[in-house]
Amino acid sequence: MKFIHRLGYYLGGFSIGLILLLFFLNGKDASCDYGPNARTIKNINSKPINFTNKASKFINIEQIDTVTVRNLIKFGNVNFSKSKTKLDSCKVYLIENTYKEREMELKMKNCDSIATLLDIYYTNI
Repeated sequence: MKFIHRLGYYLGGFSIGLILLLFFLNGKDASCDYGPNARTIKNINSKPINFTNKASKFINIEQIDTVTVRNLIKFGNVNFSKSKTKLDSCKVYLIENTYKEREMELKMKNCDSIATLLDIYYTNI
């Protein structure tokens, strides 16, 4: 069999496989969260979030809504060197992000069934 025929069969089978894959995964929330940052963020976002009084005051003063807080967590980066990940019960993570072109840090307490926003603040005042 000539190379061009083998290439044609390969590309034909590959394209059929891609079409079937797109058909089965269409509309599903398939994701590849294998890194520690992505797994941590996904775990926090899968739980209801409570706010401490300190965090609530900052959110009210800065007029930030809860959807924005969720997005700051979802698209933020976890700073593992400043986080307390060795705790047995609830781990405390420091999430860094920007809001209105200002650096912001969110301190999250991640327990089994609930996540709590302990503190939220701008880092470059």
